[in-house]
Amino acid sequence: MRLTQRRLNRTLLRRQHLLERTDLTPAGLSHHLVGLQAQETLPPFLGLAARLTDLDPHEVTRGLEERSLVRLLCLRGTIHLLVAEDALSLRSWTQPRQEQELRSSQNTRPALGVDRAAFDAALSAALAEGPSTQKALGAALAERFPGVPPAALGQLARVVAPLAQLPPRGTWKGSGGVVYQYVDRWLGRPLAEPDVEDLVRRYLRAFGPATAADVTTWSGVTRLGPVLAGMPDLVRHEDERGRVLLDVADGVVADEDEPAPVRLLGCYDNLWLSHSARDRVTDPDKRTAWSGVNGGTGHTLFVDGMLEGIWRVEEGRVRVLETLRPLTRAERAELDEESARVEALLAR
Repeated sequence: MRLTQRRLNRTLLRRQHLLERTDLTPAGLSHHLVGLQAQETLPPFLGLAARLTDLDPHEVTRGLEERSLVRLLCLRGTIHLLVAEDALSLRSWTQPRQEQELRSSQNTRPALGVDRAAFDAALSAALAEGPSTQKALGAALAERFPGVPPAALGQLARVVAPLAQLPPRGTWKGSGGVVYQYVDRWLGRPLAEPDVEDLVRRYLRAFGPATAADVTTWSGVTRLGPVLAGMPDLVRHEDERGRVLLDVADGVVADEDEPAPVRLLGCYDNLWLSHSARDRVTDPDKRTAWSGVNGGTGHTLFVDGMLEGIWRVEEGRVRVLETLRPLTRAERAELDEESARVEALLAR
């Protein structure tokens, strides 16, 4: 099937539950999306609120405290909110992406000379008696590796080991610094080998149709072309440029004329960070308007399925900083409705 850009846009939005909200639980949606980008605390709640018919943010808190949800560094080398099963398998699959960070990050560079086997043993010993803050962890590791800055050792630990960020980090209106423990110790279950083909199918159900390069952009994992080529159950589409897009056989392709309501998403959302061109829901010029020197300049406003504005929270209210094109009266009414919905969430 030949798919226009607009049809790909609507298909992505439908699979993301951004055309119509779903009655899934936060954990159910997190599983469907293979995690919610959670580099900052508020965006995963915004992503859930934009997709769920009714979000109780305290349900996320309960999930983190009861260990059915986990915050973990994995896809693209960023923190994600995951169901426990994904937390146990995704990190080993994405570890090569974390290794890339070692070579590029100034935060870990002073610690790169340490012997990795000795470091792993020291880290395991430091966490044997229980969870630790990053500062305390760095200090404990510095006793074993004198002369290496404790902060660099703490950063090295989070990159090379599957360390979960424990609550209250990531809870609804919770406060406190980052506290780490091995994810398998925290969950009381062993790490699992990922089923890569299953992960690809799950990605396609939430983000497809797509190319191997798209899966790499989403995950940070390379050399996926042979994996997709070896999956005979996938079906083939084409985009307007003639590129082959692969999909699960039961993947729903949306109609071009399906309405796409206004949605308020976080500063970073996998909706638009998970394809190589990142143009299914963003225009390059408008994406540049969002980008700052050190990252995004604010949360994102989507209108008619595209990035069309930047907003932030001020004193519990939605403040739109900029719209990237004039909005119609109907679109402004939808924006008012969505803003009220987000403000009701913020008040909980």
